[in-house]
Amino acid sequence: MSVTVAMAGDTMLGRGVAEQIDRGAGVRSLFSADVRALLAGADFVLLNLECCISDRGHPWGGPGKVFHFRAPPRAADLLSELGVGCVTLANNHALDFGYDALADTFDHLARAGIRFVGAGQDESAARRPAELAVDGLRLGVVGFADHPADFAATAGRPGTAYADLDAGMPGWLPATIAGLREHVDVVLVTPHWGPNMITEPLPSVRTAARTLVEAGADLVAGHSAHVFHGVAPRVMFDLGDFIDDYARHPYLRNDLGLLWLVTLDRSGPVRLAGVPIRLDYCRTRIASGDDRRWVRERLAAACARFGCAVQEDEDALAVECAAAGLDVL
Repeated sequence: MSVTVAMAGDTMLGRGVAEQIDRGAGVRSLFSADVRALLAGADFVLLNLECCISDRGHPWGGPGKVFHFRAPPRAADLLSELGVGCVTLANNHALDFGYDALADTFDHLARAGIRFVGAGQDESAARRPAELAVDGLRLGVVGFADHPADFAATAGRPGTAYADLDAGMPGWLPATIAGLREHVDVVLVTPHWGPNMITEPLPSVRTAARTLVEAGADLVAGHSAHVFHGVAPRVMFDLGDFIDDYARHPYLRNDLGLLWLVTLDRSGPVRLAGVPIRLDYCRTRIASGDDRRWVRERLAAACARFGCAVQEDEDALAVECAAAGLDVL
């Protein structure tokens, strides 16, 4: 028995995207028909929600905070219409409009039938994994972020599941994975780690990835850089972006990415395939021509660093990792 999980990276429904939603834009305006078909064909959809969902709150005034992303309440219904079953809120935008807006995010997602991980009313809730039944497969999801520290939930304050990876792997993460393994078939960890706009994972991220796999994670799928990174055995370092209103970087090409279709069974991931996508202003579509070639070549080069090869597989790019161990990390 196997299932296919569609996985997308940073999904930013605030600012310009929020304006489109407020004007009545629906999923057909924001995502092309072929993107929607890929999501509909998957058994489950998981992504990083790079904003809060609320019509309340004020911009967070923490140190170095420049961008604030907030989506209107209807965004939760749009995610549900896309087939999204779970999101991670562990990122540097969950508290962009404060605690009230974060509480609204919990409520709007719950109302739409969407599970979430990586944030909560207190530290215990933020760190709590989700246990999901996907066509007979028991899937466990853990979310955390390595920044910013001032978003961290505490015993008496809402926020995100925070892990300072520069200080080493906190004990609660391996313990959470170990506890989850007793109840599920597959453990998926989705971290928001590392800085923006870098082309490969930092040494601290590579070390953390190895520790997470050794602790029992079947697959680690990260995000934060806004550009996709390479794949190592059981590790997808960065999924890139899925929708936004960002300016295009001429070299890093944050407007080109991948929608991943991951086939899982009780042994873990059995197939990793990414479909190249193009992010226009507030709209995502399948990449073609030179855009698709750019994604394929960049992914192949990035994966080769970890001993993994990229092959054409119908409309997707399949990643095959021959290395059995984690020494490549």
